[in-house]
Amino acid sequence: METDKFREECGVFGIYSHEDDVALNSYWGLYALQHRGQESAGIAISDGAWMDVYRGMGLVGEVFRHQLPHMDGQYISIGHVRYSTTGSSLLMNTQPLMVRYSGGHISLAHNGNLTNAKELRRRMEEEGSVFQTSIDSEVIVNLIARSRKASLEEKVVDSLREVEGAYCLVVMTETKLIGVRDPHGFRPLCIGKLNAGWVIASESCALDTVGAEFVRDVEPGEMVVIDENGLSSHRFAEAKRRALCVFEYIYFARPDSVIDGQSVQQARFEMGRQLARESKYEADIVISVPDSGTTAALGFSRESKIPFGEGLMKNRYIGRTFIQPEQKKRDLSVKIKLNAVKAVVEGKNVIMVDDSIVRGTTSGKIVRMLKEAGAKAVHMCVSSPPIAHPCYYGIDTSVRRDLIAATKSVEEIRQMIGADSLHYLSLDGLYQAVKNVKYNDMCYACFNGDYPASTPCENETCASNKFIFERKDSNGG
Repeated sequence: METDKFREECGVFGIYSHEDDVALNSYWGLYALQHRGQESAGIAISDGAWMDVYRGMGLVGEVFRHQLPHMDGQYISIGHVRYSTTGSSLLMNTQPLMVRYSGGHISLAHNGNLTNAKELRRRMEEEGSVFQTSIDSEVIVNLIARSRKASLEEKVVDSLREVEGAYCLVVMTETKLIGVRDPHGFRPLCIGKLNAGWVIASESCALDTVGAEFVRDVEPGEMVVIDENGLSSHRFAEAKRRALCVFEYIYFARPDSVIDGQSVQQARFEMGRQLARESKYEADIVISVPDSGTTAALGFSRESKIPFGEGLMKNRYIGRTFIQPEQKKRDLSVKIKLNAVKAVVEGKNVIMVDDSIVRGTTSGKIVRMLKEAGAKAVHMCVSSPPIAHPCYYGIDTSVRRDLIAATKSVEEIRQMIGADSLHYLSLDGLYQAVKNVKYNDMCYACFNGDYPASTPCENETCASNKFIFERKDSNGG
């Protein structure tokens, strides 16, 4: 189903402990964060005097199938799972990055996108810097290495004063572990306590997996430093307009995670209840597009009193359909990955709940599949508003012309996918569902075009294609 979904960004993990196997804990932590990136994985380790890194293409279990990185006395480790929102899907672009500079070794893992990366990269190349990758994360590494500040903490802060956009970082030297969250807080990052050590991770589910106790979220504009003296907090920038990506609650994060005080599972359940209140559809059964639409579908069923059923069965062993390069293979992969359960949907009016519609291609195939299985009618409900604007902060969105809600009304989308009716959750309904986070503390730019931070629209692409980036009402119509 990934062919018609936003692609996850990346997941980062870091651990500092003299009592635990840090490489093994990074491995399990990355397993818990696998949903955030499936193209590559990597783990870096340090024993206090030396550093090593192992990276590869594929899932965590594939990359570390034979062994984990190891050195005697290792007590710091960071890890990364990646989906390439910037930079090609190549081995050279895998993370964590590791470089040697005048101050020793440094390793870095990054989640997010820098909106001024091209400008910074061009400037540094003109000044003689050499880049080994095509990813924006290497810009941060170069800035740290070039800084004339004395301590590592000062070097990191000095580099972050130049970058714009979204970044959650875990940074490792031979003796320190650092976690950073950008001043807007676009991406999640949290802190956990494990025995006498500390853990930093993109989501709390990774803390649960390694047995760490959740302590708190890293605040926007905060840098935490973990070394032999324990954990210390440094405010490197005033928190600007807080703008956590609301899609963490809609789709990206694992349901068992808690982000900025809000349970992801609870938010998705409430989205389904809001959908039922808004749409007021009547039907015989509620089904979901598994797995991302299931929690909202259960909420819809609870609120509407319409029974929930498994009308679509997912093949959990098919793997990653989005790696298929040819459209014919993509079309086949949808049929292989999902199949309608005829005994559940035949002769019934069906409400189908999904979390989003990006391009509309997959939704149409699923509606047709259900009707071929005998469904009398398919009413589609989407637990997010229409996606009409591209994201620049770490989500893979096409140019705006490829987003179906940017060019078509809700009725036109309904006709295109073949549904008997179509209802998107309203922006207000979405806000009501995410009860524990203030409205102004989340980013809704992909729905309403209100970008909370700078975008790369000064570059040539934006200037030459105004249609892609023009503002449009969030209703998609």
